[in-house]
Amino acid sequence: MDLAKLQPIDDWTWTVPRAAGERRHEVRLYATRGLLEAMDDKVLEQITNVAKLPGLVGAALAMPDAHWGYGFPIGGVAAFDPEAGGVVSAGGVGFDISCGIRALRTDLTEAELAPRAEALADALLREIPAGVGVEGALRLSDKELEDVMRGGARWAVERGYGIPEDLPYIEEQGCVAGARPENVSAMAKKRQRGEMGTLGSGNHYLEVQRVERIDDERAAAAFGLRVGQIVVSIHCGSRGLGHQIGTEFLVKLAKGAARLGIELPDRELACAPIASPEGQEYLGAMNAAINVALANRQILAHLTRQVFAQHFPQASLQTLFDVSHNTCKAERHVVNGREKLLYVHRKGATRAFGPGHPSLPPDYREVGQPVIIGGSMGTGSYILAGLASSETRAFSSASHGAGRSMSRNQALRRWQGREVIDELKRRGILVRSRSLRGVAEEAPGAYKDIEAVAEATERAGLAKRVAALRPLVCLKG
Repeated sequence: MDLAKLQPIDDWTWTVPRAAGERRHEVRLYATRGLLEAMDDKVLEQITNVAKLPGLVGAALAMPDAHWGYGFPIGGVAAFDPEAGGVVSAGGVGFDISCGIRALRTDLTEAELAPRAEALADALLREIPAGVGVEGALRLSDKELEDVMRGGARWAVERGYGIPEDLPYIEEQGCVAGARPENVSAMAKKRQRGEMGTLGSGNHYLEVQRVERIDDERAAAAFGLRVGQIVVSIHCGSRGLGHQIGTEFLVKLAKGAARLGIELPDRELACAPIASPEGQEYLGAMNAAINVALANRQILAHLTRQVFAQHFPQASLQTLFDVSHNTCKAERHVVNGREKLLYVHRKGATRAFGPGHPSLPPDYREVGQPVIIGGSMGTGSYILAGLASSETRAFSSASHGAGRSMSRNQALRRWQGREVIDELKRRGILVRSRSLRGVAEEAPGAYKDIEAVAEATERAGLAKRVAALRPLVCLKG
């Protein structure tokens, strides 16, 4: 990115000066100079276009892990006021609706895991459905799938996938309101029928990790984390259903924008007013997809527990937290001293409520919401905690991952899957995948420095570092 186009506010915050006569809201980017220099100029173009959308409140925001996406940059955050003509954009949510991470803490240590690590890795590959086109054992009728769309993780728990104690530690307690299965097409439902309880492909993963370092003792104690402990992270979303909804509503929202005379700065930012029929139809379908994703991660957590039980019968795997990073959420935020209902788009960005927020479980309320910055295979991951300052700086949002530093095609030209697997094994990381191509696309070197992203997230006042995680076993699609 050309830094000459930016103006620093402080060492961690940058803005884009408006040209004479330019009509748009402010743009803010939270990152270090080094992270910005590594970003594509397309990030700047996309977030500046977001700042031109109707009904935007405050600034259009880019997180430290931002990179080029469709419509919004991945790592883009924007809040809209429905009373001021605010819009909802499918490009501001993404195709993998409610993609997110479920973190499970265990009572195992690395020393206990090590003798069984190879066998565990093989069992995860065998028992967890992962990869392009791979379906699970659970096949649902349209009626059952509609129940999932309404019930989310609660539906899964009621059918024996996991335990009720999981639910308080899931965003929205496992089920978001406002789902409208009737707004979801027959094609979207067909694509999902065999995909419940599946990991998918691309950057999705199931990773067994070791708590390498504690940065905040008080928050770590509240989250039940300690050095040497084994943690499991499951990264996936709403699978084919979410992708189909995103594809279809790009067209519907574009037609809505044209009908209402909304001039789009970029056709990828197809949107419609929140209060419009098109906007309400999309939100109903999107909320249905969020519940599908929450149920999917709940089922995968249950399958993971079953695999661990085969090798560690006495082990306990408890839900630390589950949070999405591709959503548009109706939330109340304070704007100019007044609380307002806003629709907050987070695309490749995670909700990060600070201490005291009423939606948090009582044992987390004093330290803030767990924020999970995911890595992939060799890049490490972080658990952070939301900060009160994130409310005013980013509508309580934070980074979601290391963020790509190169495209998948660039990665394929540079690495081969077998070489990546062998190199990671030499570093003590066991990778299991049905696709060597997928491993090459997700090579650790294709991502930003996770340490730099986590530090910038903290320094920018978005979330504070609690624990650094090192991968031991990684299942890729």
